[in-house]
Amino acid sequence: MTEGNIWSHLLKFAIPMAIGIFFQQLYNTADSVIVGKFVGRNALAAVGSTGSIINMLIGLCAGLSTGAGVVISQHYGARDYKKLRNAVHTTIIITFALSILSTITGILLVKPLLHLMDTPAEVFVEAQSYLTIYFMGVTGLLIYNLGSGVLRAVGDSRRPLYFLIFSALTNITLDLLFVVNFKAGVAGAAYATILSQFISAILILITLSRANKPYTINWRRLGVSWDELKEIIRLGLPSGLQQSITSFSNVFVQSYINYYGAACMSGWGGYTKLDTYTMIPVQAIALASTTFVGQNYGAGKLKRAGEGVRKALYSSLTATGILCGLLFLLRYPLMTLFSDDKEVIEYGARFISLVAPFYIVICFNQIFAGALRGIGIARTPTIIMLFSFVVFRQMYLFVNKLLGQYFVVTALAYPMGWLLCSILMIIAYRRSPLGRVGAMPPD
Repeated sequence: MTEGNIWSHLLKFAIPMAIGIFFQQLYNTADSVIVGKFVGRNALAAVGSTGSIINMLIGLCAGLSTGAGVVISQHYGARDYKKLRNAVHTTIIITFALSILSTITGILLVKPLLHLMDTPAEVFVEAQSYLTIYFMGVTGLLIYNLGSGVLRAVGDSRRPLYFLIFSALTNITLDLLFVVNFKAGVAGAAYATILSQFISAILILITLSRANKPYTINWRRLGVSWDELKEIIRLGLPSGLQQSITSFSNVFVQSYINYYGAACMSGWGGYTKLDTYTMIPVQAIALASTTFVGQNYGAGKLKRAGEGVRKALYSSLTATGILCGLLFLLRYPLMTLFSDDKEVIEYGARFISLVAPFYIVICFNQIFAGALRGIGIARTPTIIMLFSFVVFRQMYLFVNKLLGQYFVVTALAYPMGWLLCSILMIIAYRRSPLGRVGAMPPD
């Protein structure tokens, strides 16, 4: 990515990433659609309300994956293949260690966390079953995410995509088999998900073992490079803690949603699945810009990195704006994918109407945060996101509760956090080396 047309590099990387994120979202969406249609409202509420707990426990792993990706992309851009191999092997060791930790911790915390977010009794048993099974098989998800992060850091976003498409389609097939044919309910949906994730993990490991490239895994020489580990932790831990703490905060946000009952929980669950598809372009472009910035920073091309950030922002604003409009216009027919219950559909459509106009705001905080991490500035975006998504959001919801817990104000908790985060991130970016070269022509 250090030479040639910037638009071409960003799009060639981001489009496969966007398709990959789309199919990754199919995992939980398929679970929600199938249990909502074939099991019922409470089952949809159970599956839809568990996202914050899952993300809380794997957020640390996702952050370390980001840190590993930045380190690997910088070594790859600088053509330092010895350090590149050390970083890859260290990443694999981290993945296996975190898999064990996440499995044990996740299973132990399922019941306390469900109580913490005031899960209604009619939803509790199914939510507990889904989460327990999910964490039993979380190793497959972590291996795939960190392994595909290695490939993306060196510019290969296609093979992770192919594996993800295959496993996502497998998940849908198994969902239909277990839930519809075998009548296994939410447990069947959870088993379908973890089996599919293990398939994608195995395919990633085979690819990294047989690549015959500087980043190939040599299992006989597998070990930890303490220098690389320190750098991965330095860059990845702030992001991981930010994601984990934000998701933990969202457990409390979910408790405010649960206050309105199972129908609202189901509508919220359907809305949040649609929400993830609207955010696909900005997520993919932000990941592409992080790798682009990392490689060009490693090669000493700061002006080119800054130009890439500007073009990434323009692209994300355009794509997100189009999807926001479509989501708003099609909100009622889209909600019928998850349920035929009129009350559930109405709740989901109301959430979309209130939140969709604010999606544009997300582009600024995601693109600029990714760019800052690409040049090794990880602490600043972490602090900004923690303040905006945790401290401010909890204060906002607490004040609303004191005033009477109004539905509209509750629904706007996420957008208000996005808005504050973007304002602060713009200020931080303009003060960074990238922001200072932003007005200069590219190399």
